[in-house]
Amino acid sequence: MREVRFGIIGCGLMGREFASAAARWMHLTGMRARPRIVAVCDTNAALMGWYTDALGPMQVTTDYRALLANPEVEAVYCAVPHVLHAEIYPAILAAGKHLLGEKPFGMDLVQNRAISAAIAARPDLLVRCSSEMPFYPGAQKVVEFVRSGAVGPVLEVEACFLHSSDINPDKPINWKRMAGVNGDYGCMGDLGMHVLHVPLRLGWRPARVTASLVKRVETRPDGKGGRVACDTWDNATITCDVPDAGGAFPMVLKTWRIAPGEANTWSIRVLGMNGSAVFTTKSPRQWSWMRYEAGGAQGWVTEDLGYTPLFGAITGGIFEFGFTDAIQQMWAAFVDELAGGDAKGFPCATPEEAAAHHAVLTAALQAGISGQAVEVSY
Repeated sequence: MREVRFGIIGCGLMGREFASAAARWMHLTGMRARPRIVAVCDTNAALMGWYTDALGPMQVTTDYRALLANPEVEAVYCAVPHVLHAEIYPAILAAGKHLLGEKPFGMDLVQNRAISAAIAARPDLLVRCSSEMPFYPGAQKVVEFVRSGAVGPVLEVEACFLHSSDINPDKPINWKRMAGVNGDYGCMGDLGMHVLHVPLRLGWRPARVTASLVKRVETRPDGKGGRVACDTWDNATITCDVPDAGGAFPMVLKTWRIAPGEANTWSIRVLGMNGSAVFTTKSPRQWSWMRYEAGGAQGWVTEDLGYTPLFGAITGGIFEFGFTDAIQQMWAAFVDELAGGDAKGFPCATPEEAAAHHAVLTAALQAGISGQAVEVSY
């Protein structure tokens, strides 16, 4: 089996998730290639011992340029604060490394365009954006249902990413709550790719948006006994007008960091004249659908899917699929493409989708501040 040698830039939460997924690659079956982590980089040197303890000797550096100069590194996973994307992503590509980068691919539209130009200059490299939630089997069932034509004319789409981690006003501040590092999008920059990945993949591109932006927590503890400004949006509800061959329809996107009672919920709901479908990670092994004929009954059917991922695994089909499985499936899609495959027909989020999501978020930010509907400029 071919081995793809990876470097990780950004050794925090998501870097560890990738390392874990790579370490248990034997869990997957029928793969064309496997990843091996040969280098890690973070400005916080204390984070990197976890990697060497778990995976053995590798390059360890606090300078990403040193990692990019390593000829062993073929591909890079980059998970750094949004403000650094426009600096580091083009540097990764200029060094000739394939890239799977964390969303949002730049903290604003200007930075995203600079990254897009760097991508266009290196068509020989594979570039994808991290977005793992659509790799749940139930999410894939909704995608298949829509692609089959079963929905008919669309009535409404709702896509949500909700969590409650910020409901505690005494939670210490981190960079995602600082506009100078996270970007003015606030919660939309952090969660927007999650809610737009499937709609954009299905061809639903908003033409005009309105937005309700909520900022509830004005200050947070600074970890030193004081409080500092928390200047990003906590919640955003974006309502989109989506042109479609079957007639324009509304689409509601929710990116909420203060959603009471929600630990970490992703959902997609599609309602149509002929069929409807819904999946939520609250019920990770199930999806529901309805088929309707004129004058017929309207009844939801719920199917218990069990463990039925895109990429085969040793886990029995009766067991449950979870977040760490979704992470590994996303990485399987990326590695499969690197090895010449088609990611089982569902690649990771593309640079074009990342650029389109920036167009939507830019319009939503303008709409939320102005209180007016704003056209989306792609």
